[in-house]
Amino acid sequence: MAQLVGSDDIESFKMDLSEIGRSLRASFRRQASSFRSNSTLSASEKDDVVDEENMLAWAAIQRLPTFNRLRSSVFEEINGNEANVKTKRVGDVTKLGAIERRVFIEKMIKHIEHDNLQLLQKIRKRIDKVGVELPTVEVRYKNLTIEAECELVHGKPLPTLWNSLKRIMMNLVRLPGLQSEVAKIKIINDVSGVIKPGRMTLLLGPPGCGKTTLLKALSGNLDKSLKVSGEISYNGYKLAEFIPQKTSAYISQNDLHIPEMTVRETLDYSSRFQGVGNRADIMIDLSRREKEAGIVPDPDIDTYMKAISVEGQKTNLQTDYILKILGLDICADTLVGDAMRRGISGGQKKRLTTGELIVGPTKALFMDEISNGLDSSTTYQIAACLQQLAHITDATILISLLQPAPETFDLFDDIILMAEGKILYHGPRNSALEFFESCGFKCPERKGVTSKKDQAQYWHGAKETYKFVSVGTLSRKFKESPYRKKLNEELSVAYDKSRCHRNSITFRDYSLPKWELFRACMSREFLLMKRNSFIYIFKTVQIVIIASISMTVFLRTRMGTDLVYANYYLGALFYSLIILLVDGYPELSMTITRLAVFYKQNDLCFYPAWAYAIPATIIKVPLSLLESVIWTGLTYYVIGFSPEAGRFFRQLLLFFAVHMTSISMYRFLASVCRTIVASTIAGGLSILFVLLFSGFIIPRSSMPIWLKWGFWISPLTYGEIGLAVNEFLSPRWQMVRANNISNTSLLLLVYLTFAHCTWN
Repeated sequence: MAQLVGSDDIESFKMDLSEIGRSLRASFRRQASSFRSNSTLSASEKDDVVDEENMLAWAAIQRLPTFNRLRSSVFEEINGNEANVKTKRVGDVTKLGAIERRVFIEKMIKHIEHDNLQLLQKIRKRIDKVGVELPTVEVRYKNLTIEAECELVHGKPLPTLWNSLKRIMMNLVRLPGLQSEVAKIKIINDVSGVIKPGRMTLLLGPPGCGKTTLLKALSGNLDKSLKVSGEISYNGYKLAEFIPQKTSAYISQNDLHIPEMTVRETLDYSSRFQGVGNRADIMIDLSRREKEAGIVPDPDIDTYMKAISVEGQKTNLQTDYILKILGLDICADTLVGDAMRRGISGGQKKRLTTGELIVGPTKALFMDEISNGLDSSTTYQIAACLQQLAHITDATILISLLQPAPETFDLFDDIILMAEGKILYHGPRNSALEFFESCGFKCPERKGVTSKKDQAQYWHGAKETYKFVSVGTLSRKFKESPYRKKLNEELSVAYDKSRCHRNSITFRDYSLPKWELFRACMSREFLLMKRNSFIYIFKTVQIVIIASISMTVFLRTRMGTDLVYANYYLGALFYSLIILLVDGYPELSMTITRLAVFYKQNDLCFYPAWAYAIPATIIKVPLSLLESVIWTGLTYYVIGFSPEAGRFFRQLLLFFAVHMTSISMYRFLASVCRTIVASTIAGGLSILFVLLFSGFIIPRSSMPIWLKWGFWISPLTYGEIGLAVNEFLSPRWQMVRANNISNTSLLLLVYLTFAHCTWN
């Protein structure tokens, strides 16, 4: 839609909007002044004045083109002379500053539970008034079974060299006699159910019963190594027919965030990557119908809905809203932090994990243990906001909790009880006790009956008739109950896809175009580079110190231009390559700390791998160039390399290429190893490999034929050859003869010495 409006139209709109605003403000001031001078003005007449101001401002908005109308709203501003006198102005919702957004949210939401409920009710009332339909998602799973293959280990084998080698060989190749025993474990065993929109469902069960696996399976985030049978569908569409990661949101129980970013920045980038989804289409349809019906909406509700519906914003009102309802506004500008960097508390990180996903436009939420580390009051507050979201906006929400408080438990509409990968009950919360009474148990609310030591005390019949009821028996009784029969009836009737809203299901992999994804990742990488500036400053100072020491070792006043000193020049070049090679080593730990967040956001389809890798590489170019410029500028003429300017810049280019190769190599090793221990070992071995096979320490002619491939793999090989050619092709070395070798340039001798080692 933005492409239909040229830059000239936008500039014209801005001028018209500014002129309208000035004329309206002047008119409002004159009216307000005349009314203030009349002391007999009644309260109803004052309301009429306010309504007239709203009508005039709204009439100005309605005359604008569609694109501009969707970005314009009516704002209140306090008169500078009279604190109690407020005037109306027409403004662009995308131009709201940070302070204006915070003030607006504070005005809208003072008491979180009450005011948030009112806000959502006003939004729903406005939508229903013109008959706009909201997209909904109904999730069905039928005969779902999930299996995993696990290696069996008999006893506790000692970690001897043979046992370790045997385990590695079994993982690499399946040789006869070395094959390990594998067992299939059913994590989820033949479960069925329906998660309905507009209802909040609670998933309960002991640890290890399969709750996380079920949530991941329903949200499309299950590990590829697991074997899945059965059927999962959204509004009649199977998971393979659309992008479930963009249609729903899986909120993990693990708090994975970038520690160098603040809470607000984390939510801003999450909102930016997820986009506005169907909010933009809803706002277009809503604005068109209101214009046709002549309806004037509430200015604050109109401002809020338009502000969260505009695409391409770096930050918007939705971030401030989520910060407020989750109680994170008090630490919005605090770094997230980690074990080594002070930041927000564990409970705040847990709320940030929730906010990172609900800040997006998804209508189906699968939330795993979101109450870990939270007190009962905060858990209740978050659950109450989610309940309002489900009931008023028809969202589909399934939440897994451990030991919820009674007041939190009462917020849920449906409940799913799991044990040993089976569903023991799936139905209305109020009917759970009735089901277990039919099984012979009468227990207080929120008490389980699957444990042997707890089950007997809740037996409803005579003590002598009690017999332990297994999980399999309870699951079978549930399958025979009216609740399961009702579920089967619903599952037997195929979902009518004609009832599916066009925006309910997402068929695109990512919310943003490729260029916008690149820009968002690039801006984040630049932000993180500034936050890690100490590392780069330290590395720069380190390079300066080492270069200063090198200048005193390889001093040009002590080195001539003959065959003897040619070895010293080669040694100086090789030493420079080693310094630049090792200088990229910190990339290992820096990459490892970001990998977990990358895989999390990549699995959630925030951005593809290339959108993360390319900006991360580009942002290193100026830093790598700076390191190379400092080293070459300090050492080139002091050591005494060929004085031609062209050779100086060629050496600089080669050092830059080697440094970038070093950084890329360590980032690659970190992405493959994924752990700090494994990547550190791999990094050390890579340095050893690169040095040994560069041809300088071990001559190429001394390498066995089956090892000569290492010579051409080592990046130092190409760097050393290029630097040697650049130096010894210079005029001052061309006519040098050594040891009565006539008509042979030193370049050929040096190259043969280095690459083929004809000289010991």
